[in-house]
Amino acid sequence: MENNHIDQQFNEASKFSEEPTVFPGFEKVWESIEKKLDKKEEKKKTIPFWLPYSVAASLIIGLGAFYFVNKKDSTELLKPVIADNTRDNTSVNGHVTSTDIIKIDSITKQNIQKVKKKTEPIIEKLAVNKRFVPAPLRIPAPQPVAPQPIVERDFETPDYQERKIEEVVIVGYNKTSAKSSTAANTIVNNVPQPTVYSSLQGTVAGIQITASTVGGRNKNAINSINSGYFNNSEIAIRGISSDKLKNIPLYIINGKIESADYFRSLDPDKIKSLNILKGDPATAIYGSKAAHGVIIVKTQKLSRKERKKMEKLQEEINKQKQISPVGNNESYDTFVENPFELTRSQPLSTFSIDVDNASYSNIRRMINNGQAVNKDAVRIEEMVNYFKYNYPQPKNGMPFSISTEYNEAPWNPNHKLLKIGLQGKNLSMDQLPASNLVFLIDVSGSMNEENKLPLLKSSLKVLLNQLRPKDKVGIVVYAGSAGMVLPSTSAGEKEKIMQALNNLQGGGSTAGGEGIELAYKMAQENFVNNGNNRVIIATDGDFNVGASATSDLKTLIEDKRKSGVFLTCLGFGMGNYKDNTLETLADKGNGNYAYIDNMQEANKFLGKEFAGSMYAIAKDVKIQIEFNPEYVQSYRLIGYENRKLRNEDFVNDKIDAGELGIGHTVTALYEIIPANIKSDFTPKGNNLKYIQNTHSKEFGDELATIKFRYKKPDEDKSREITESIRNVDYKLSSASPDFKFASSVAWFGLVLRNSQLIMKKNLSDIENLARQGKNKDEEGYRSEFLRLIDTYKTLQK
Repeated sequence: MENNHIDQQFNEASKFSEEPTVFPGFEKVWESIEKKLDKKEEKKKTIPFWLPYSVAASLIIGLGAFYFVNKKDSTELLKPVIADNTRDNTSVNGHVTSTDIIKIDSITKQNIQKVKKKTEPIIEKLAVNKRFVPAPLRIPAPQPVAPQPIVERDFETPDYQERKIEEVVIVGYNKTSAKSSTAANTIVNNVPQPTVYSSLQGTVAGIQITASTVGGRNKNAINSINSGYFNNSEIAIRGISSDKLKNIPLYIINGKIESADYFRSLDPDKIKSLNILKGDPATAIYGSKAAHGVIIVKTQKLSRKERKKMEKLQEEINKQKQISPVGNNESYDTFVENPFELTRSQPLSTFSIDVDNASYSNIRRMINNGQAVNKDAVRIEEMVNYFKYNYPQPKNGMPFSISTEYNEAPWNPNHKLLKIGLQGKNLSMDQLPASNLVFLIDVSGSMNEENKLPLLKSSLKVLLNQLRPKDKVGIVVYAGSAGMVLPSTSAGEKEKIMQALNNLQGGGSTAGGEGIELAYKMAQENFVNNGNNRVIIATDGDFNVGASATSDLKTLIEDKRKSGVFLTCLGFGMGNYKDNTLETLADKGNGNYAYIDNMQEANKFLGKEFAGSMYAIAKDVKIQIEFNPEYVQSYRLIGYENRKLRNEDFVNDKIDAGELGIGHTVTALYEIIPANIKSDFTPKGNNLKYIQNTHSKEFGDELATIKFRYKKPDEDKSREITESIRNVDYKLSSASPDFKFASSVAWFGLVLRNSQLIMKKNLSDIENLARQGKNKDEEGYRSEFLRLIDTYKTLQK
């Protein structure tokens, strides 16, 4: 034997020990090592011949060093590595006896047998359960060193003599994470096979899985425990009346229409792709039967015929998605733009102010995404009011100032444009009253998108940074039901509030009405007298449980505004965005409304414009203008279609109107057809017998008289302000930058709405006028508007 000299050196190193040179079991260990060494040396001729000798020499030197380090007296000798490094009463002169070795060897063998018995069922179970694959058993590389603890070895079973179970890897489907353990006796539990329904839950955007119940218990939970199947679940596509289980989507599997049962029976492992189609793209392909959406599934190993069907279907889907790249299930109230009125028969015009600016940021999102702009999403007054204008601060204790400017209308030759501007009073932060804010946050399944709940959290943190310790914040959430996440807490405890926000997760249907009830209750319980009491609702507007119809929510919110609590609505997301719902809430609930499409918008509305957005200085602000027929043949209000009031509502304090915030500006535009001007848009009048047809000139050069009514935030009786507007004849070139810019924004909105009441629609002309009105633009919002026009021009080519 070529390696006999290793035996000799090893024995010489321990010859002065009184213990035996070998122990039971040692021969088998050493014989295995020798065989491996010989085999390895014969197999790899490239290994230097001196390597085994150097290893053996290193072993001897190491044992010697270990001996001197642990020597306690001149007679204590090095113990073999496999022995326990402690003494007991059975040792002789500090040495381990043969009895010790026999005991150690016996204990080691018993431990190995225990490990083997525990491990064998695991291997059998892994073999039976095909979903779990054990990692390959690793063969430890033999080394010519002193024997190590051999708790993994089984000297009697050949299968375990050369191998050890060092790691067990569990491979699961879907959300089952891989688990590993280095222990040989890891216990593996068999997990039930998931179905298509369970694997889709929380993983496919746009799908809501609704569980049925049995005796008050979740039937799905029972089924999943017993068999791993979700046979009684129902699938609905969010945004399509998903609270009604009868609205079952259409299933297209490998190009064929299949039943829900067939879909339920699919093996999730066999699904190659799954797509959701809803709205116009769905009905364009499959007609009315796809009114509740389509779930398109492609499985593995398709036949040639199935592949052709899927390819054709994909072509149709791509074609429809090009028409509407962003989801086409958004909701907007349809309205008709204001017509021209004959001054002689209708000299009065009355409307409520509107400080909302959601329409502009929503349209910006559509254009930037390459989406066709829904004309009903275009509310021109909100586009104009998105921007601030250089109006003077109020004087004499008034809550706002009034400015007017009269010049040419850029889109219709010979027409005029009257601009009316209000400027709210500015106050410093230390002058602001204490705030009692309640965040009402939508955490339903429809909010599980990056531009919804995550953006919502970040946006509310911007608002939180504006608050002071004397301000209070509470958090209420709603999904399938509503609940309180954080009681009213001092804004000084920012970490606590932020932690509550960070813990929010989406899931479930949307019980908006219940959430509103709870949020207002919390606001009233913590009401601050002479303070700023406000509910801030953040949602995509997709209410589908409880009070969900627009009329129901309108009634609910009108009742809640009597409490003295104001409302701010923050809209998020796309695809199933419900603009009409949020606008109704803000309109009827003493509130304002903004659409947050990115963090830039969150910083603008909740950061830079925080005071104006959150603190009202006047409520129920109404405007009524009376035109002088001497100079005004006809007129029309640009925008404000859903804010118009009856003329008698102006003096009725029971009629709700808009709120004006600290530092806010509000702008309104009237297009005027001057007297004696022929225009294609002048409405035809009737010769009335009892109406005076002669014009009175006793009012000089008065073009119109304008009146304003408002209430202080904590009062119920209105006050009135009256001003006169002179008739002047100016050219557009002499107009102020604010007039040019505001008229360019309104002009762009009229083009987006495809207005039938304008003659000039050239986008380059709009862009040039906006550039003239850009002025200083310190914050860059007007420059962004110019880029938006340029982007829209590109989309029209």
